[in-house]
Amino acid sequence: MQNARNANWRHKLGLTISGNAGLNATDHNSGMIAQPSLSPILWQTPRVRLLGADVDAVTAEAVMAFTAECVSAGERAIVANHNLHSLYLVRRDPEMAAFYAMADLVEADSTPLIAWGKLLGRAIGREHRATYLDWRELFWRTASEQNWRVFYLGGAPGVAARGADAIRKRWPSVQIEVRDGYFDMDDPVADQGVLEEVQAARPDVLFVGMGMPRQERWIARHHRRLGPCVTFSVGAAFDYEAGAVPTPPRWTGRIGLEWLYRFATEPKRLFTRYFIEPWSLIGPALGDLAGLPSLTSRL
Repeated sequence: MQNARNANWRHKLGLTISGNAGLNATDHNSGMIAQPSLSPILWQTPRVRLLGADVDAVTAEAVMAFTAECVSAGERAIVANHNLHSLYLVRRDPEMAAFYAMADLVEADSTPLIAWGKLLGRAIGREHRATYLDWRELFWRTASEQNWRVFYLGGAPGVAARGADAIRKRWPSVQIEVRDGYFDMDDPVADQGVLEEVQAARPDVLFVGMGMPRQERWIARHHRRLGPCVTFSVGAAFDYEAGAVPTPPRWTGRIGLEWLYRFATEPKRLFTRYFIEPWSLIGPALGDLAGLPSLTSRL
């Protein structure tokens, strides 16, 4: 996975090294340092390895700045997120692994994950929790000011439309199109139709909210055919906007209890996720404690 990501960043950053073309881009001893041409924000963002996966120590403001950079430059990018559920799935689903290998930015969507990183002395803190609910108002303000075209793919029929209406009440000038996520991804005709609908909208930003691992699989399969847009995997974002799912108070996320709020509202669906799956992370946790590399390179 890391090799694929390295190749992706070498291409996207447009690295130029004077002198010997055979030199590694990180060979600072030679004095020949690669310069990023796309995103100084990501170039300067610490990437830490926790529980066997890479996570970017990035703030909500940096996520928005990166998004604006990409939209302005007409660049295609993926913003992913990791939580304990994704860390469980990525070891069992090759398409999930492929998705994270393609991702340009991986947000920390888990206060327990961040707390584990802090316990280990990693360069990550509470300010690096950055998910849709954390940055949504900043995003919609920016989208409104910059006239971004936004497309949301996901949710049950009618739910995304209600979510979009709720957003328009707060931000009347935003440009949003939606399409529900109730289609058969494995039906070539149905899947192609959805892809063409997204392509026709020519979004600057695409939100895919179909739950893990379905949304990641769809993005991994179609990202290179989407055109220049920034694609986010956002889960139940518009379910929250529509009021179809209770929105956890943000203070619960700050103190690490958002999972408990969600479990209280959907105990049957979330029991396995919160009480069974985390046990699979004991091995990666032991790897962290054994002193495996804590920082990873984008190159």
